[in-house]
Amino acid sequence: MPTLEKPKILVVNDDPASLFALTSLLAQWSDEEGYEVLPASSGQDALRQVLKHDFAVILLDVNMPGMDGFETAEAIHQRARSANIPIIFITAFLADELDRLKAYQRGAVDFLFTPVIPQVLHAKIAVFVALATKNEELRLQARQLSLRTTALTGTNKRLTREIEERKSAERQNHAKDEFLAMLGHELRNPLSAISSAATLIGLPGVSPEGAARARQIIQRQSQHLGRIVDDLLDLSRAMSGKILLSRAPLDLAALVANCLETCRATGRGAGYTLRQQLEPAWVDGDATRLEQIVSNLLDNALKYTPPGGRIEVRTGTDGNEAVLTVHDSGVGIAPDLLPQVFDVFVQGASTLDRSQGGLGIGLSLVRRLAELHGGQVRADSGGDGAGSTFTLRLPRVAHGEPATPATPQAAPADKPTVLLIEDNDDGREMMAMMLSCYGYAVQQAAEGGLGLQLAARCRPDLALIDIGLPAMDGYEVARRLRADPATRDIKLVALTGYGQAEDRQRVLDAGFDRHLVKPVDVEHLLQVIGHCMGQAVD
Repeated sequence: MPTLEKPKILVVNDDPASLFALTSLLAQWSDEEGYEVLPASSGQDALRQVLKHDFAVILLDVNMPGMDGFETAEAIHQRARSANIPIIFITAFLADELDRLKAYQRGAVDFLFTPVIPQVLHAKIAVFVALATKNEELRLQARQLSLRTTALTGTNKRLTREIEERKSAERQNHAKDEFLAMLGHELRNPLSAISSAATLIGLPGVSPEGAARARQIIQRQSQHLGRIVDDLLDLSRAMSGKILLSRAPLDLAALVANCLETCRATGRGAGYTLRQQLEPAWVDGDATRLEQIVSNLLDNALKYTPPGGRIEVRTGTDGNEAVLTVHDSGVGIAPDLLPQVFDVFVQGASTLDRSQGGLGIGLSLVRRLAELHGGQVRADSGGDGAGSTFTLRLPRVAHGEPATPATPQAAPADKPTVLLIEDNDDGREMMAMMLSCYGYAVQQAAEGGLGLQLAARCRPDLALIDIGLPAMDGYEVARRLRADPATRDIKLVALTGYGQAEDRQRVLDAGFDRHLVKPVDVEHLLQVIGHCMGQAVD
């Protein structure tokens, strides 16, 4: 604890002898009482001392030339810092009641008459010195308490922050655990359906209608699995900033209309009232990514709206912004969930039946894609049972005509020969059978070395090469095919599970003509083959 400062006593007297006598008398007790004595020879000198020091008590002569004791006392007490310093007037004259009243009005606490009795002076001074000492102790204690309080407040804030961070981490871990459980459920459901349908096709006595139905189920559930994988990959890329947008002027209204038409055509909107009010709203955006936003918002509305409910979709403009709103009459969003609805892995209350399905990442992807376009998305709801509204805002651009999409080249009538290099036996067999059904002659190889031998011997027109081959990967296969004069002109198409921009660039750098991400849609595969064989590589 800091050392206490000694109390100070100010003696004010214009008579040098009297001043010396009083200060010498007080000095006799200074060590015993623990105080310090300072002299002043006039009222002005006293004011200067008061500006520099705090005093426990002032002994002030009444009769001084120029500024007398009363005027000096009044001046001292007009200053806020010295207003409470006790003043003892010293006078050689017996003060009458009026003088005493005047003195008290100027801030006096007592009178001493000369000649001063030492014992009386000692007693009076000791009281004020003790009081000043106690006040100083209290002041220092208050300061220490304030510092301690500040330290405790800071510690409390840190503890509170650490508790909140721990709770947040626990919530995130819990959300991740729930997400992994949901992911397992969402993957097992389509896998179970695919497995059952595949078994059904192989059963004796299965009707042609049953086999056709099983094939439809396999196709639909495979597409569902593909969407799950795409959502996971897209979210990862979006959060790491690895999505590159291919921007072009487009009408948001036309894009939304196409999404709604697809929703109706696929039967996803069956049982719901879908209303639309689409006014032109041009933006500079990536059509594929904006379709993802619209589809996810529609899927979210359908997921949380009971059959028979209403979903309204609007597009328009607001100042410099293009606006899309998707409103539903569904279950709504609880107030405590509303601020977190765009966070990763957040969903409404989970139930064992998982009737809504999904992974809880669609809205997170919507927000990130909106931000990549320089826009924002927000959710509003009146609470449970009150429906919800999602509003997307994007920077608006001047009216422009969207680029006319290129018409894919049809496969030539004279089908090219194909070499398929794929280490997954089932995947290789299914793709070879599929291409054979469309009239393509297919050679197969399970690894890169055998694929190079077949390419050199059979000279195929086109090679479909898996990147993740054992021993020799697809990149090396492509480089060797390009390095051999006998095979350098074969069209090369990469098959890979990696679809990021840098993966595509690496494929092209290795010598491939095209890059396809698994699972490959048969129609798209046929278009790519036709493009490669029917025109120059872009």
